[in-house]
Amino acid sequence: MKYLATHGLKRARPAELVPGTVSVITARMDYLPAAAPPGWQTIEFERLRRPKEGIVSVYARGRDYHKVMRSRLQRLSDRMALELGPFGHRVFTDSAPVLEVELAVRSGQGWRGKHTLLLDRAVGSMFFLGEIYVDVALPHSAPVADHCGSCNACIDVCPTQAIVAPQQLDARRCISYLTIEHGGPIPLALRPLLGNRIYGCDDCQLICPWNKFAQRSALPDFDAREGLVGSQLVTLFNWTEEEFLRFTEGNPIRRIGHERWLRNVAVALGNALRVAPDPDLSEALVRRTEHPSLLVREHVAWALDGSLTQATDA
Repeated sequence: MKYLATHGLKRARPAELVPGTVSVITARMDYLPAAAPPGWQTIEFERLRRPKEGIVSVYARGRDYHKVMRSRLQRLSDRMALELGPFGHRVFTDSAPVLEVELAVRSGQGWRGKHTLLLDRAVGSMFFLGEIYVDVALPHSAPVADHCGSCNACIDVCPTQAIVAPQQLDARRCISYLTIEHGGPIPLALRPLLGNRIYGCDDCQLICPWNKFAQRSALPDFDAREGLVGSQLVTLFNWTEEEFLRFTEGNPIRRIGHERWLRNVAVALGNALRVAPDPDLSEALVRRTEHPSLLVREHVAWALDGSLTQATDA
C-alpha cells in the first residue's frame, strides 16, 4: 500500500492534510444488512465450508460505502453550517491518508480491538468510519476503556495468521489485503489458505463475541445484491468483463477490476478442486488458460496443477 508512505505524516497531522483543521468529528455507520437473521455469524462461517461457493465480505455485498458515507457526512456538514454559519470542512471515509481507527478511538467511539478494528460494546465492529475535518474548535471527547480482556479469538481464527500480536496486523498476509489491495500474484504459500474467499475476509469479526450486538443497517444500500451471496465459483468465474462491470456497478468490488477478480476466483477454484475433483470446475479453468492476462493465466495454471496432481496421486 504505497499510498501510506507517499503521504507520510499527513496521516497523523490533520492540519497538514487539510490546512486550517482544528478539530475532527468522527462518525460511524452500520452496514450489517437489515435481513441478516439471528445467528448470522454462524451462517457466514458455514458458507466457508461450501468450497464451490464464492464468499464476498459482508461489507461489499451492497452499494459502495464510500459514496453512501461521504454523501451523509456532507449532509451533516450542511446541517451544521445552518447552525454555525459557513465554516471550513472536508469529509473523508477511507479515501485519504487518515488514521480513521485512531481518531475514532481518541474521540470515544470505541477501543481498538486485537484484530486492529474499532470495537464498541453496544454494537461490535460491523460499521464504517468517516470523518469531518473542521476549522472550528470543539470540546474533546473522552476515550473508552479496552474490553477485549484475555480473549484471543480473532488472533486464533485468522486463516493466514496475519494478526501477529494484539493490535498488530501483517497486511502482507491478510486476505482482505491480498484479494483487494494487492495487484500482483498472490503468494503461493498463502493461496490454499484463502479457501473460497474471493473478496475480503470477515473471520476476525465473525468470531468476535462483541459482534453478537452488531446493529442492522437502516439503509437498503447495504442489502446484499443478487449474485454476490450464494453464487457458485464457476458462475462468477464465467463473468465476462462486461458482466463483471454490470454486476458490480456502484459496488466496491468494481475497483479491483475484472483481471484481479478472475485471479481471486481462480485461486478459490483451485482450492475447491483440492477438496474434491469436479469436471465443471476444471472445465471453467481450462477455458481461461489462454486469457490475455499473464496474472490470470498463472493463477489458472496453479489451480489446474493442484487438481491434476491430486488426480495423478489418486
